[in-house]
Amino acid sequence: MDEHDILVKFRKNKIMTIEKLIPLLQCSAITVRRRLKKWGTYTSINQNGRYYTLPEIPEFDGNGLWKYKLAFFSKHGNLKQTIIELVKKSETGLSAVDISIIIEIPSSSSYFSQLKQSAEIRREKHQGRFIYFSAAPIRYQQQKRKIEQQDADGWLTDAQAVQILIHMIKNPGIEVERLAMESAPPGKHFEPVAVKYFLQFHDLLKKIPDSQP
Repeated sequence: MDEHDILVKFRKNKIMTIEKLIPLLQCSAITVRRRLKKWGTYTSINQNGRYYTLPEIPEFDGNGLWKYKLAFFSKHGNLKQTIIELVKKSETGLSAVDISIIIEIPSSSSYFSQLKQSAEIRREKHQGRFIYFSAAPIRYQQQKRKIEQQDADGWLTDAQAVQILIHMIKNPGIEVERLAMESAPPGKHFEPVAVKYFLQFHDLLKKIPDSQP
């Protein structure tokens, strides 16, 4: 199979692994990696970097991410570079839960503890949770002001966000007002406006019916 036919097959499959390319190219893994570099492929930021895709295939979203089946790809580079760019872009900084929602990695992952060593972002404890901010002074101040404003508006904690997401999964199609009421612990309540802000922030509002909380 010549290179043209292999690229046609690659485009049809959308993603490939080195193991699948070796018999097609009839060469070693080292040579396959050289060919992937020549093609300018993206490497998945999850699944231990097993998957590759050609540069013209991904349809990146507003966060610069594209997911196909179980593989996540980023136009920003590897996982660390991706998280750094997401943090910089965020209006309020991001917690581990925020990041895990966006790129679908466990918020308990030990990887997050490594991020505090990056010179491009800074981690601070805010309202009982760690938040990752841009290390650039001006952007940092902008993010801090914004998150303080959200706190004043009743922004959700990580624990509350998890409760809401779990309730959404168990009750697909639930309206915002019901979600705010039913996902709160007994004797407590979540402000519908805060729930709506949270869903909008993570682009989840479109997954539930229109409502006016």
